[in-house]
Amino acid sequence: MKILHLDTNHALLINQLHNLGHINEEDYNSSKTEIEAKIAKYDGIVIRSRFTIDKSFIDAASNLKFIARVGAGLENIDCDYAASKNIHLISAPEGNRNAVGEHSLAMLLSLFNKLNKADKEVRAGKWLREENRGVELDGKTVGLIGYGNMGKAFARKLQGFEVDVLCYDIKENVGDKNAEQVPLEILFQEADVLSLHTPETLLTRNMINKEFINNFVKPFWLINTARGKSVVTADLVSALKSGKILGAGLDVLEYEKSSFESLFTSEIPEAFQYLIQSENVILSPHVAGWTKESKEKLAQTIVDKIQTFTE
Repeated sequence: MKILHLDTNHALLINQLHNLGHINEEDYNSSKTEIEAKIAKYDGIVIRSRFTIDKSFIDAASNLKFIARVGAGLENIDCDYAASKNIHLISAPEGNRNAVGEHSLAMLLSLFNKLNKADKEVRAGKWLREENRGVELDGKTVGLIGYGNMGKAFARKLQGFEVDVLCYDIKENVGDKNAEQVPLEILFQEADVLSLHTPETLLTRNMINKEFINNFVKPFWLINTARGKSVVTADLVSALKSGKILGAGLDVLEYEKSSFESLFTSEIPEAFQYLIQSENVILSPHVAGWTKESKEKLAQTIVDKIQTFTE
């Protein structure tokens, strides 16, 4: 097959596809319009999040057999329309699930132990021990929304702690020995921590809003390593100010561009100004699944799935 690569990835991806007999071409700079003008020549494309694969693009790709996204989600692809054109969709959540699980745990423990705050203070010559007294994870109930690859990976990481892990998912019977699947109402009643592991869909967009937050019986900690648009930032800030949310670890933000490669399209929003000044908020630039190891795993997963598809 003739495959067009639209984003840079680990070198093994192209090397192994070449060894399998596929023709690989790279174009990391042309505009979407320029790509559309030539996409009919290709049987497959490999992309991360450079631009949206919409109806116009798919219509132009008259010979396309597959679209492979080197990542977990497919929200930048019109999946239904692609399926209607018999285009096979490939993603690689297996490739970065361990990295996301580790990052989620790191954010949670950093929040509980005030590590970012304490680090800044010591560097400034302040030795404030009582003010940086932390809390322990043992004895807490961790609630996960979304129990696919990412949620399961985080639940496995939590098995070294004396915690109860609950999960909620729209799919039935996904719970396992690491997490008990419960109705959302039970999660609202029990959770001390809420961690999001959902794709971006119509159901999850703006899911964590004022009404949702106020359904929780106890004040809770929020971890989001999933998608930024799942959380209404202004409502999160209100909950942080009131103490309903005790702290937040955010690897993703509502304000990210769809490519995930940059943050703002305009001036910095007021709600984000609060987040960057808050001592009980930890931020990272959408890198939970972005480790050196996951770069290789993601590429290998894509190669393996393309090989299976083309056999």
